[in-house]
Amino acid sequence: MIYRAEEVRERFARRGLSFDPTVEEIVRGILAAVREEGDKALDRLSLDLDGHPVEEIPKRAWRQAYEDLDEGLRDALETARERIEAFYREEARGGFLRADGSGVLGQLVRPLSRVGVYVPGGSAPLLSSLLMTVVPAKVAGVEEVVVASPPKVHPGVLAAAWVAGADRLFAMGGAQAIAALAYGTERVPRVDKIVGPGNAYVVAAKRQVFGVVGLDGLAGPTETLIIADGSASPRLLAADLLAQAEHGPDSEPWLLSPERALLEKVEAELIRQLQDLPRAEIARRALERGGLVLTRDLEEAMELANLYAPEHLSLALADPLPWLGRVQNAGGVFLGEGSPEALGDYVAGPSHVMPTSGTARFQGGLAVRDFLKVIPVMGLSEGAVRTLAEKGALLARAEGLEGHARSLDLRR
Repeated sequence: MIYRAEEVRERFARRGLSFDPTVEEIVRGILAAVREEGDKALDRLSLDLDGHPVEEIPKRAWRQAYEDLDEGLRDALETARERIEAFYREEARGGFLRADGSGVLGQLVRPLSRVGVYVPGGSAPLLSSLLMTVVPAKVAGVEEVVVASPPKVHPGVLAAAWVAGADRLFAMGGAQAIAALAYGTERVPRVDKIVGPGNAYVVAAKRQVFGVVGLDGLAGPTETLIIADGSASPRLLAADLLAQAEHGPDSEPWLLSPERALLEKVEAELIRQLQDLPRAEIARRALERGGLVLTRDLEEAMELANLYAPEHLSLALADPLPWLGRVQNAGGVFLGEGSPEALGDYVAGPSHVMPTSGTARFQGGLAVRDFLKVIPVMGLSEGAVRTLAEKGALLARAEGLEGHARSLDLRR
């Protein structure tokens, strides 16, 4: 079905994360059990929910899984790791100290000590997600990266852990894994921050443990929005929409274009390509959540894209670069139909962990900065303190904080 722009505008404007109250309540009980009972509850919940007790998988098993892989897949993992690492080594992460007549001001930038990475293992073993989270953490200098993935852990995930340089890996999933990483147990170390995607229970658990640990964000269903002009290939556009749609029935694939003829051709291509797609039924349901949108022009398409704030924004335009400056809200941008989002999922370089559900309005994709903390440094000279103390005391008394003011008065 082809929508008109005005039919989706309000829907795009009202986007945001939503939470199922039933899931929230179940997760609350899981978190409380693991916090209070530790490993005993962790094992009980893992057996009940995953059919397997929690176990830490030793590194020799990761290496063996890596060595058992097909040579081509091993090479793909290494290539992905190398490109992800090279991309994030370009990100500035140093602090600064500036000294002048007034003293010293600056920032210390320090990596987090221990990070937990959640790697989903439901309908597809996301070994790429492990690379996309562990590698930036290691580039940032995180001392210990602890991976959690549901039992039984796919050999590809073990091999990816070996390639990425993770430190520990536990076969545990769901809300109970988030609880163990957040609170710590006798076996599972407590982490400083938890990153990585997951299902509704994982997301609910991450939300409820925020404050005990840091988070990379709360991920909803994955989404792609493509803006295309008449130069784009209907066959490639349909393939890119289906690549997103097959993630899950709640995915949202959108195509916006001022070219009705193009949208009609893409609609026909979707029907044709769905015929032999293994996950066709999942993709069909996802396509019902997204759609093809006829816009007045490319300017309106870009306006709607910024309103929607997609996880992935693809500019399938003859000349996409002039439009890049108009992008305000997007998790990641893919320039031209020759740079498909599916490539970004695996080996392009940037992490594929990106904001969803409109949260790209206020946060970006996972990066080295997510594993660093900034510590301000102040060491003022005696003269500067005398000069500034009077002004500081005036502000303190305006706030009614006399103790602050007296502390500054003594420095005058």
